[in-house]
Amino acid sequence: MRYGKGHKEATRQKIIDTASRRFRGEGIAAVGVANLMGDLGLTQGGFYNHFESKDDLAREAVAKAWQGTYERLEKVLRDPEGGGIEALVDSYLSPAHRRNAALGCVAAALSPEIARSAEPVRAEFGRGVERITALLADALPRTLKPRQRRATAMAMFSTMAGALALSRAVDDEAVSDEILAAGRKAALALLVEAH
Repeated sequence: MRYGKGHKEATRQKIIDTASRRFRGEGIAAVGVANLMGDLGLTQGGFYNHFESKDDLAREAVAKAWQGTYERLEKVLRDPEGGGIEALVDSYLSPAHRRNAALGCVAAALSPEIARSAEPVRAEFGRGVERITALLADALPRTLKPRQRRATAMAMFSTMAGALALSRAVDDEAVSDEILAAGRKAALALLVEAH
């Protein structure tokens, strides 16, 4: 059967999109190639028409996840109706983001697993961290020196991702809410501290 122009790229993108969600929701190791391809109505052998390995797919899925996170955070940050850095922190550390790991930030969902991944996956993850840090740093007051903005942005993002990850890990919703509130307070305190 011959497929139309663009079919292979569309299929590849569908695999990346699905893997990006499933990896964040279930973990990279927990999602097998055969299972992933089966969910898409594709064969395991067909996987290798698109990717050299699962690590190759993981790298692409991480890039896709970071792109989504960047776009969501930038939208909140630049929202003319109540955007800004505080709105970004509130959005990131929200119960909705906590409940939706599969569509949320890859840092909170997969950092420990990425640390044990192949170098290309880790490199892609690092590029995402740099991009989010730059987005946050750019939103900080210009009265701060560039190095201060970067250091503050890195500390804020680390605090937010850590708080979100912890809030997902506990089984008591009240404790989870406390963690999110403490993370918000700590991230915003870094702004005050930086001035």
